Amino acid sequence: MRPDTPAENVDHSAEAARLERTAGLYPEDAEALLLRAAAHRELAGDRPAATTLYDRLLSAADTLENPGLVRALKASNLWEYGHEAEARVIIEGVRTASPRDPAAWVIVAEALEAHDELEAAHDTFTEGATKLLKDAPEPPRPTHALLFGRHRVRRMLGMPHDDWDALADTLHTLPVSLDELHDPKRVWSLGSDNPAELAAEISRLRAELGAYREALSRPFPVAVLHWPASELRELLEAYPALWAEYPSHEDHVAAIERSLRELAASGTPNLGVVTGTVPSYEAFAASEGSSPTDTTLLPQYATTLAARGRAVPWPPQRGAGCWCGAGRAYGECHGG
Repeated sequence: MRPDTPAENVDHSAEAARLERTAGLYPEDAEALLLRAAAHRELAGDRPAATTLYDRLLSAADTLENPGLVRALKASNLWEYGHEAEARVIIEGVRTASPRDPAAWVIVAEALEAHDELEAAHDTFTEGATKLLKDAPEPPRPTHALLFGRHRVRRMLGMPHDDWDALADTLHTLPVSLDELHDPKRVWSLGSDNPAELAAEISRLRAELGAYREALSRPFPVAVLHWPASELRELLEAYPALWAEYPSHEDHVAAIERSLRELAASGTPNLGVVTGTVPSYEAFAASEGSSPTDTTLLPQYATTLAARGRAVPWPPQRGAGCWCGAGRAYGECHGG
């Protein structure tokens, strides 16, 4: 499914089935693919099938990259079709586990909020923000939703602004302020007979929808292929014909950074880096009925990895590690 495909034109059941088949072909990416499939099952109204996919993932929880996120999604989904008691138990388990992924906190907090558990939602947003932002010099982008959600719930509870609400205001970039977007009185304007009030509310809703799309949409990235030093050495030993493409690892990583900067300067949005492995590349070449020495496969391989959710956004956030895997901050490495 392309990110620019209108939602009303998507066959969610068919898209879920396609993603489940793809997960069978690429087990190393099964977590990301099955989570997307479960989302389509929910959008298709088949919430029991979505729960089955979450259970399938959790049956091998020890191998999951983000079990907290899977449990949070399962809880939210269960509550939506009448399994409130089980959902509450899972939500409490997620909070106790204190996941490092802000998305897990946001999902369980919003599940509570959606069912009018505003005090519990506020406590959950606050708890997540406290654990994830306590020592952060600058809130990473994935944590913004925590602060925005907390701001929204506090407005509905009639609570005064605090320091984190002020921080949320500074992070919010849309023309309509957070205070206006989260004004509890807005719900009354939807029933107004005044055309001016209705027009103003439509404008606010459009701005809010834009914020949700920006936060939730992950457009298909323009990805550049990166080989770690050990993988590149193995690749060139197995396929010497690729020496012309990769004369040295130093040249390779320098070319990646140069290409990304040139793409950014030309106005290309949503850039990313994908990391290749020799077995994965050999399997891809075999699936294409071609030889790994065919250099035209390399950009196709990068695109396939990106489509499977393997891309790391470029440039990294301030203070984040460099994409090259050297263990240094990006600003002190290739971002210097």
